[in-house]
Amino acid sequence: MQFHFAPLQGYTDYDYRNAHATVYGPADTYYTPFVRLEKGREFRPKDLKDISPDNNHVPHIVPQLIAGTHDEAATIIDMMHDMGYHEIDINMGCPHRLMVIKGKGAAILAQPARVADVLRVTDEYPDITFTLKMRTGMDSHDECLALAPVINAHRLAHVTVHPRTGRQQYTGRADRDAFARFASACDKPLVYNGDIATCADIDAVIARFPQLAGIMIGRGLLANPALISEWKTGTEPDPKARRTALRKFHGTLLAAYRERMQGEAQILAHLKPLWEYLYPELDKHLRKQITKAGRLTAYIRAVEEALR
Repeated sequence: MQFHFAPLQGYTDYDYRNAHATVYGPADTYYTPFVRLEKGREFRPKDLKDISPDNNHVPHIVPQLIAGTHDEAATIIDMMHDMGYHEIDINMGCPHRLMVIKGKGAAILAQPARVADVLRVTDEYPDITFTLKMRTGMDSHDECLALAPVINAHRLAHVTVHPRTGRQQYTGRADRDAFARFASACDKPLVYNGDIATCADIDAVIARFPQLAGIMIGRGLLANPALISEWKTGTEPDPKARRTALRKFHGTLLAAYRERMQGEAQILAHLKPLWEYLYPELDKHLRKQITKAGRLTAYIRAVEEALR
């Protein structure tokens, strides 16, 4: 089974991806958080830095774009191609309001003509392999069924499907029945994404969908970065071993941030949000000490106490 590490804005930057691959063994594919065009049709410098091949040291990295029109997508693809990329992922699943009100991400799923317009780029760059990440719809799971003929008509190596609607965002449960209905209508290799938090979850998805091309995991890996390696080895380490690995992972990430960031406030702004997901079994009092720390020394002391 191929495992894909989902991109999450504000969490999985290049230092995080590099640290994860170093400490836990790499996922088969890592995706960058999506790159978008700003109002002046310019790129954010931090996005360019994040996808730069010079900064990414994982075995397989794929940049992701988000766009509402063909021309917008083509502009981003040209930039990525100039960087040397020959594999690009197209995001049609982001449910966040900022993207939805601009008609991007999950919002585009309610408009098959616009989906077809964006996907035209897949036929215009024959030396680039394209993949698609999507939800089952913006307002209804049925929207993906109307999109299946459009998706089938374009050159996509695989389609990753998160079976929630954009309107749901991350509430409720991923609807595997909706995924099954889309799978019956789509002739592309499929990757499953959504509510994968344990090895048992992986087993259940594989049992129901044995023909999957892969599984993509996002929040589950933020909570337990060892999830893929635990499934592959078939053994769940004891709590002490898991904390030891987390200390190494956190130390690797902290060292990388210290090397490139200016000031402890910036370092803390990148590290503290990770604890929204990381190590969910951690005592609430210890987690609060970490997230409320105002100085780097206090933060490090709290993390050391949590992972002792």
